[in-house]
Amino acid sequence: MKISQEFDGGNIEVLSCESVNDIRLKIRADKNSAFYQWFYFRLSDARQQSCVMRIINADGAAYPNGFRDYRVCYSYDRKHWYRHDTSLDDGCLTIEFCPEQDSVYFAYFAPYSIERHHRLVAKAQSAEHCSNRLLGQTLDGQDLDLLRFSLDVGKTVETERKQCWLIARQHPGETMAEWWMEGCINLLLDIDDPLTQQLLERCDINLIPNMNPDGSRRGHLRTNAAGRNLNREWIEPAMDSTPEVHLAKQAMSETGVDFFLDVHGDETLPYCFIAGTEGLANWESTRQAKLDFYRNRLAQINPDFQTEHGYPAKRPGEANLSMSTVQTASLHDCLAMTLEMPFKDTTATPDSTFGWSPQRSGKLAESCLQAMLDYIQSDHMP
Repeated sequence: MKISQEFDGGNIEVLSCESVNDIRLKIRADKNSAFYQWFYFRLSDARQQSCVMRIINADGAAYPNGFRDYRVCYSYDRKHWYRHDTSLDDGCLTIEFCPEQDSVYFAYFAPYSIERHHRLVAKAQSAEHCSNRLLGQTLDGQDLDLLRFSLDVGKTVETERKQCWLIARQHPGETMAEWWMEGCINLLLDIDDPLTQQLLERCDINLIPNMNPDGSRRGHLRTNAAGRNLNREWIEPAMDSTPEVHLAKQAMSETGVDFFLDVHGDETLPYCFIAGTEGLANWESTRQAKLDFYRNRLAQINPDFQTEHGYPAKRPGEANLSMSTVQTASLHDCLAMTLEMPFKDTTATPDSTFGWSPQRSGKLAESCLQAMLDYIQSDHMP
């Protein structure tokens, strides 16, 4: 029997695995950071054996309640990820599992590999209406890619169409964000789809599918290679510590921003929801109406999304300008939102087999694009 994690996105430390009924594990913290919660490992040579795996530092994770009522993701082929019950007792997350095959993988959520990311970018750029711009390199030397869907691909002069920006995976352990991006990109690649046609008649869509490739490959939860939480670095991002944000913010300043969506996952709350920028000092009824329109429209389109539960809205003047949405709304005077999806499942629309999943993330992306079109066509878009 063996536990391993030396692969893209892997994260676990083995304390002991001499006995199948007492496998003791520990999640490794992000580099130069106290954050940890993401795990991804392989259990080998334990077929038809009742294994008991205990992650002993679960209570010290970034979001301990994220392990309460949590069902772990597991897969034999790394394509199809299913859910399995866990228990949280005395600070330990316990997984009791009897593998049906020689090897099985466990992860906090269905992983999204760097290789799959590169395939997605390469596939997208093959479309005539999509261009791929290399914004620059990360601290680990990885590429930071921007995809631009536009009817003016290759032209430098801006048109009157709106500039929509969608970014994902600032927090690398939130892999559902890139599954969302894959669903979004696949729809936009279908130039015969009426929704894609209507969107591109009215706007250019700029996407950064993975804002944090270094953290993704390293198996981090929230930080980049320097241990920085990218979504707290948007005021004055530096190339020597947060090049990802510096490059993204620079590219956004070149085009301007009329609509901004930052895609994330929430460890604790069993809901899909949107957080706005109500804490801005100049927040007023017009801004609130725009936010309400988008959220309500999305709830009408997709039953997995709801507006009742989420983060408490900040009072005007209490906004954190170091966050992407607040900084973008402040600089560009646009609707800027954070989309959150659950690591667990949605309370109102649960799926006992898959929980919240890559497939549902992708479907939500399609709904978000429809709501974006409706917003652009509405009286709320200036």
